[in-house]
Amino acid sequence: MAELLRMPEVAANTTEAVLSSWPLAENVAFAKDDVIATVETAKAVVDVAAEADGVLLKLLVAPGAEVEIGAAIALIGAPGEQVSDLEAVLAELGVGVAAPPADAVPPSDPAAPDLLDTPEAAPAPASAPSVPAPVDSSSTAPSDRVFASPLARRLAKSADLPIGQIEGTGPNGRVLRRDVELALSPGRNGRIAPRTAGAVTSDRAPWTDVPHSKLRRLIAARLTESKQTAPHFYLRATVNAGRLLDLRREVNEGAAVRISVNDLVIKAVAGAHLQVPALNVVWTEDTIRAYSSVDVSVAVATDNGLVTPVVRSVQDLSISAVARTVQDFAERARSGRLQQHELAGGTISVTNLGMYGTEEFAAIINPPQASILAVGAARDEPVVVDGVLSVGTVMRLTLSVDHRPVDGATAAEWMRALVSLLEHPPRILA
Repeated sequence: MAELLRMPEVAANTTEAVLSSWPLAENVAFAKDDVIATVETAKAVVDVAAEADGVLLKLLVAPGAEVEIGAAIALIGAPGEQVSDLEAVLAELGVGVAAPPADAVPPSDPAAPDLLDTPEAAPAPASAPSVPAPVDSSSTAPSDRVFASPLARRLAKSADLPIGQIEGTGPNGRVLRRDVELALSPGRNGRIAPRTAGAVTSDRAPWTDVPHSKLRRLIAARLTESKQTAPHFYLRATVNAGRLLDLRREVNEGAAVRISVNDLVIKAVAGAHLQVPALNVVWTEDTIRAYSSVDVSVAVATDNGLVTPVVRSVQDLSISAVARTVQDFAERARSGRLQQHELAGGTISVTNLGMYGTEEFAAIINPPQASILAVGAARDEPVVVDGVLSVGTVMRLTLSVDHRPVDGATAAEWMRALVSLLEHPPRILA
């Protein structure tokens, strides 16, 4: 029996997502757990897997379209099912026919026709649910606002290609990934169309307005929520990091995977959580939820904003495994290929601005986590050891804590455990 495939809620509290691509063509069979659609949120790319065996009968949404959560995106059937009158079936299900043709193939195929190159179907009845339909971009007047998918913007920015000069082939002239790739391809012709309407060209203009990206809006909303609902308090500590840096140099001699100071800090955070499990918690409406596994979020800066993928079960990972995981996260975060499940969970985040020379800073807790550790730069400074003044390498840490699930004494005990591990680094690897 044919049924509708609807846009899933791929991330909590999202109201819409971008249908990034269709890995399968229409009338192609799929098996349970096969990826049948790829969806892009503000922070991640999510593969939508089939819940059972079936066949993809009809695509209802073109790649690059923004779709409300719960809206129909495709018609799927049982294995081997054929439907002679798709329009009638869709009408029975309360959905109008969208533009993608029956012979559409995945746009990732270089020889594939664009789903938007065919005439637009007749509009759906007024009572039918809204289905995004392609629009001939040539009929859309140039505007100073450029519609583009988040992934297209990332690709264009990394290539130093102005997004406003790329001709979009998505709905309403939206710039898609394939448009950026085509604009960057060797020998490409006539695909860049400068947009000048509404542009401010006067040298006297005192500012430039950059529209908020979805990721920037999400970051703003979550951090505002955190500061308004989670009563923060802060603990600061100075670590003698000389032995930690010596251990890093020793571990990296001849190593296939390079270990960073941040990798050692992440591993030490897991050790401190095992010693003081009262910090390995989150606040919920009715309970304080305590975890047995230590899952640590790592702040990764991208061109579009900060993301925090989660390294899971850090207590069971070797230091090289932690380093490999963090490096993989960083690479995929900057190319927009993180999966949504990799961004969920964790009780603490680690954010490090030491590579920028920042000595000390305080960070805002990433809800619903209970704490975040801010790591500053390792610097040579005067230190006093056993009453003797000398030069040592120190590193400053600031722990931001949600006072609802964690008391000050508990956080202080945790910070003492962390400092001890960092100043006696062989214990981190034990």
